[in-house]
Amino acid sequence: MKRAQFILIMDQQVKLIRNEYGLNQDKMAALLGLSKKTLVEIEKGRSSLGWTGAVALASIFSNSTIINNSLGGDVEDIIVAIAFSDVDVKYPRTMGGKIWWKTVLEKEGYVVQQNILSHHYRLLDPDNRRRIASFDYNEIEEHLDREILKKL
Repeated sequence: MKRAQFILIMDQQVKLIRNEYGLNQDKMAALLGLSKKTLVEIEKGRSSLGWTGAVALASIFSNSTIINNSLGGDVEDIIVAIAFSDVDVKYPRTMGGKIWWKTVLEKEGYVVQQNILSHHYRLLDPDNRRRIASFDYNEIEEHLDREILKKL
């Protein structure tokens, strides 16, 4: 998933999320730091949240059933995978991917998982810490090989 696709998904879901939380347009606009007019334009498909607005929506409403069903659960992980697509990041410990994840590869204590909805990958170390998240499986494999070499 690229930024543009993430933004489009958030643009398309903003009205449903607003209704899910029982918010009127004034309250939703205030939560997102937008004018009501801008929110109306986004809900009608005439404008867009943009990257920062989409991230704000996904972060503020990260427990939304609509967002979780659209993205596959771990909103933070998806945002980080998109934002840091070309940057090494030290990720916090995870719960090991019990929901929304399928294991693709296990090697020397490391686990490569793929999100069942967004299809992005992540590499977990033996302590269930994310080492990298990416939509590029080859990038994950290369990182895994470097991690294993470091241990030798």
